[in-house]
Amino acid sequence: MSDSQNLIDHYVHSYDEGGRLRATIRGRLESVRLRELLVRYLPSAPCRVADIGGGPGAHAAWMKGRGYSVELLDPVALHVEQARREGVSAVVGDARSLPWDASEFDAALLAGPLYHLTDPQDRRVALAEAVRVTRPGGIVAVVALGRHANLLGAAIAGQLIERRAIVEDIQKQGWSSRNDRWPATTYFHSVPELTSELTGAGLEVVNVHGVGGPGGWLAVAVDRHKLDDGERMFSSALQGARMGDRCPELIHASANLLAVSRVPVGAR
Repeated sequence: MSDSQNLIDHYVHSYDEGGRLRATIRGRLESVRLRELLVRYLPSAPCRVADIGGGPGAHAAWMKGRGYSVELLDPVALHVEQARREGVSAVVGDARSLPWDASEFDAALLAGPLYHLTDPQDRRVALAEAVRVTRPGGIVAVVALGRHANLLGAAIAGQLIERRAIVEDIQKQGWSSRNDRWPATTYFHSVPELTSELTGAGLEVVNVHGVGGPGGWLAVAVDRHKLDDGERMFSSALQGARMGDRCPELIHASANLLAVSRVPVGAR
């Protein structure tokens, strides 16, 4: 089975991405925090945004509601159908070969491709394509999975002993073929590696944020153990994420990273 088919089967048969973002504390935290951060950096509406690997359209629908013109692309046909039901313009496609013209967008959001491409060359191509379709001076924002997410998550769950080999693989090389909880095509970035890939694509890195930060691990615990008073726990997790964002040394503890960069003016 190809990596691409592995990924598609995962999202079609095993994993409800839209449900995760709506129904879990961790998913809700991720959505709120990502949107809070994007508001800081996206150009003012109306402008054009490419949502590359945008899944079922949760973030695209939110941006459209704020007055942005959004085009979504995702490799999973089910996600594209779900996005269209949300009123989002969406097509099936590959982040490594975008169907759009050069400089067509004011901003690009890659909320999936960088952590579903384990081959560095594939990530370079995806970033080059995002740069190509974004105008000079425009924003390219990418979501990545933090290199230490599995170490922290397994330790919190009390599963580090049985998952030690997987965690050690990821700590060493960023991915593990033995990782049975995600498709084999899942990659986990360190912060320096992520910034290096962006600058290697010719982008100017503006900032790197820990999306969930320490609050994200509270959210994981709440979801895992189905703790009572979910709304209070969500508020606490959100506050923890916001406070952690003021402490750069805590970025590495976040399960999700958001790196914001800019296409240099005069880059074409």
